[in-house]
Amino acid sequence: MTKEKVAVIGLGKVGTALAFLLRKAGYDLVAVADRFDAAVRAARPFIGEAPEAEPSSAARSGELVVLAVNDDEIAPLCRELASSGAFGPSQKVVHLSGAGPLGLLAPAREAGAQVASIHPLQSFADVAGAVANLPGSTFGITCDEDLRPWAEGLVRDLGGTPFFVRDDDKALYHAAACIACNYLTALLDMAQEIYCGLGIPRERAVAAFWPLILGTLKNIEAAGTAGALTGPIARGDVSTVKRHLAILMDKHPPYLGAYREMGLVTTELAVRKGTLTAGGAEKLRRILKGEEE
Repeated sequence: MTKEKVAVIGLGKVGTALAFLLRKAGYDLVAVADRFDAAVRAARPFIGEAPEAEPSSAARSGELVVLAVNDDEIAPLCRELASSGAFGPSQKVVHLSGAGPLGLLAPAREAGAQVASIHPLQSFADVAGAVANLPGSTFGITCDEDLRPWAEGLVRDLGGTPFFVRDDDKALYHAAACIACNYLTALLDMAQEIYCGLGIPRERAVAAFWPLILGTLKNIEAAGTAGALTGPIARGDVSTVKRHLAILMDKHPPYLGAYREMGLVTTELAVRKGTLTAGGAEKLRRILKGEEE
């Protein structure tokens, strides 16, 4: 596959990491742009002396134009660039949103460019982490059928694994990613706050249950989610669940709703695993919904 001249607009964590990795893979990084000078300066250790330009000039110079900006900025940026004549039939324009549809790039498509969404299914704390973690990640790709081979090749050049997502399914695909990443983080923060309330210093709270987290993740990797499920709901320990609900109501009432809802989801998983009887599951559902004390 001929490797295009690349322009990256938006030098946050992911945009900078993509620019670095694409250049490393042999693409010609012909221009970068960001509205904040500080972002360009922060990106320099990774992108070297790639020419900086105004967004419209950067877009004109690229055969592949990556709009690596926040979701809400993609459509207005694309309109602005299209209205300036920055797009044409010889280009491919890509956004990185997990939930955003291809329609965000409609002005580029109307100008003759081919469009795609390529979303890394990964979490990034900083640019160095993004550079390290993008290779080996799965990328959700949404594009027209004739662009699939090209998009797949691009992802493989980044060291990733391609996964095609229908445009209508993007929001659901991204919701699942948020559950796996953002909500997991929030759940662990809840556990941390509870442990802090027991007198464990905050800096030690995560360390206290970190081996449990790692063990759980290893079990999921080896046996799948149902196979890895343990705990009182999987065993049908109704009295333990009641104690949990009572102490959370007393000590951490804001967390009670989350415990109930996750308990209901866990009940269905335990039924699927086969360790919870239909009668036990129904009893747990009533307790978790507050219909039975």
